[in-house]
Amino acid sequence: KMGNTESNAYHNHLSRFLPEEQTDIDEVFDTLSGSSASAGGKNAKATKKTMTLAALQARQSAHTREALPEQMTVRLYNGMKSIDLPGKSSGPSEQIAKEQFVIFMSDILKGNADEKITIIMRMISKTEGPVKGKQIQEFTEDLIMSVVHVLSYRKELKGWNLENTRDSASGVKALASQLLSELKLADGTKPVGPQLLETSFDPRVIEDWVYRVPQVSVFLSVVIRQGLHVLHSIPDQTNDILNLVPRCKGMKGRGLVSLFDIPSIIYINSHLPAELQHKWQLLFSSRLHGESFSQLCGHIVNKGPCIVILKDLDGFLFGGFASHSWEVKPQFQGDNRCFLFSVFPSLAVYTYTGYNDHFMYLNNGQQTMPNGLGMGGQHGYFGLWIDSDYGKGHSKAKPRCTTYNSPQLSAKEDFTLDAMEVWAVGDVPESTKGKKSILDVDPEAQALLEMAGKSRQSEGLREPIEEDEDDE
Repeated sequence: KMGNTESNAYHNHLSRFLPEEQTDIDEVFDTLSGSSASAGGKNAKATKKTMTLAALQARQSAHTREALPEQMTVRLYNGMKSIDLPGKSSGPSEQIAKEQFVIFMSDILKGNADEKITIIMRMISKTEGPVKGKQIQEFTEDLIMSVVHVLSYRKELKGWNLENTRDSASGVKALASQLLSELKLADGTKPVGPQLLETSFDPRVIEDWVYRVPQVSVFLSVVIRQGLHVLHSIPDQTNDILNLVPRCKGMKGRGLVSLFDIPSIIYINSHLPAELQHKWQLLFSSRLHGESFSQLCGHIVNKGPCIVILKDLDGFLFGGFASHSWEVKPQFQGDNRCFLFSVFPSLAVYTYTGYNDHFMYLNNGQQTMPNGLGMGGQHGYFGLWIDSDYGKGHSKAKPRCTTYNSPQLSAKEDFTLDAMEVWAVGDVPESTKGKKSILDVDPEAQALLEMAGKSRQSEGLREPIEEDEDDE
């Protein structure tokens, strides 16, 4: 089928794809170049077909709602156009040849940072040469926004959606800023704030960034697979996309809006141990279960690893990952996989320093020890603390929390709690499913039931055991 004119480079790139992947790429290109319209679409001339930006845009709007935002379609087109083909007349063509399309797919989906960099530079800016931090920021925000948009459009958010999560606009900006904070100049310095936006970065520096920040490549892969529908039905060989978004359990039909937004879910999930990234299940929400410390304990004890997220009255969002089941006891618990994080106003994860082992602490009803839930630091000076007198908390981390090197996470050192959620991550331990309930932990509720002549096994008052939920 191929003429001798095709370059070796083209065949090398093509050979990276499995036969069924090659067929899929052929079909997408044929659709975009309009060559599948004829019955003899697979004729010898098909390889000479070309594709235009208009065809790429038309492919998007052929759906009722566009799968990708307009500006991302243009960036993908500029990326494809940037690929030089040997033996072609000089000067850029407005048409994309099939070889350019295949090499683009090969470099972005299968390539290393070195192979991706020229394309990514052209996606950031149409002109050659160094790019400004502001241009990288705009590209990164477009990329994250496109991921959220396309996953929502393709119904691939696994039970999360734009209605049951916080508005993603601030999350897109926060995640872009977090990824950009990894940009290092050749001398190792990291420009920050306004300085970052005005700094010029050359391709070497951006290649290093793409190499060190895997999200950039994973997000590009999602945009291409789900946005252009290339290889979307063929399993991803790298598994990068598999647990990008965890399956959401426990939100369905409850009319609840999580404190998390989609970008922060993706970011926090990527920092969890790999075996816990496939599922998050809501255990406790102050809006559902009430503002009570005994309710909180009743819903989270012995449920396996958890994520706690809080919102203070100033709107700051922050929390921590507990690597072990919470137990009510006066000793510290957990291990060095625990971390603290911030979601708003900035998105960041703060991990173990090695200074002490004060990972997590949960205590209630003791005279001599502090009662409440804490992570990091020490008694009276936790990186994150919720008092058993529910509603009060602190984040005393000046200058930094000893255990996690986190700054003060709340707007004020002593804060008032506005809302709180706890999510079990991974699979909830079998031994506790359907057995523990608030009745087991709250003797007052139990006593009231017995006085009313009802047995302890009153299933009606127990949390329903969640069955698997589908996306929509």
